[in-house]
Amino acid sequence: MTLARAVAVKNISNAMVNKIIKIRTVDRYIFEAILKGRKKAETRAATPKYQAVKVGDILVFACGQERFTKKVKTVEKFKTISALLKKYRPEEINPKTKTAKEARAVWYSFPNYKEKIKQFGLVVWNLK
Repeated sequence: MTLARAVAVKNISNAMVNKIIKIRTVDRYIFEAILKGRKKAETRAATPKYQAVKVGDILVFACGQERFTKKVKTVEKFKTISALLKKYRPEEINPKTKTAKEARAVWYSFPNYKEKIKQFGLVVWNLK
């Protein structure tokens, strides 16, 4: 491999890091909504693992044995759920939620999410 080719491959691999994003089987409707393009924003507690996701990264969404990929168009960080919900409607984040109270209940249904959100805030990935 030539030096120029090696540099090009390294630059591509650095710009498009695959990260696996697991979706619980009980939340399969979210997996389907992202796959079909009806849900374009995905959130996670902004722990260091998820803060590492950058614009241009390729996310591999996994639910059971099924997988698909989406590219990260933008990344936003919010300190609180309330701050996030000033920009995004609850149904943009989760198709089954209509109110801030319902959205908060969904986030808090994940193990330790109340504490993680308090400590790290939330990250939103807008997907292509």
